[in-house]
Amino acid sequence: MLGCGNDPLPKPKGFLRLEYSDAQYKKVTSSLPFSFDKNALLASVSKVKTSGEVRGLDVKYPSLKATIYLSYKTVDNNLDSLLRDAQNLTQKHTMKADEITYKPFENSVDKVYGMLYEVGGDAASQSQFYVTDSTRHFLSGSLYFYAKPNYDSIYPASEYLKKDIKRLMESIKWKEN
Repeated sequence: MLGCGNDPLPKPKGFLRLEYSDAQYKKVTSSLPFSFDKNALLASVSKVKTSGEVRGLDVKYPSLKATIYLSYKTVDNNLDSLLRDAQNLTQKHTMKADEITYKPFENSVDKVYGMLYEVGGDAASQSQFYVTDSTRHFLSGSLYFYAKPNYDSIYPASEYLKKDIKRLMESIKWKEN
């Protein structure tokens, strides 16, 4: 009599369904020699920070617990070194990454050329990129989350932010001195 009844069954794992509103973009200008579009609904931009030759901005997404860190350097016969540094930063994630894919970017009208790296797996940064005009300007960016890098958990936010990163790259306009 005590042994009869329904045996307990484990419940299937449930996953949080995250949906984000369609982005609306707004142009950002600063004292740095470029402008770009940011997500007007979810992102805020920090003041310009300076550290030696590097100047940068943070594009913060508080609701997603993420930041895109932008670093600007002037090209002065050092393009090879800047490209190598940007590529090495991405390669540092290979220990935790399941894969790293890259997508070249070219906007010859506005003289913006670059590369977008998408990092799969439990790496600290899910996306890295750089853009340059090859003669005067070099901008690199990295996406970081304020959470343990668990790929399954941050995947929806990461995919959403990749669209913002692509828009940022596509909208870069260099300021002429």
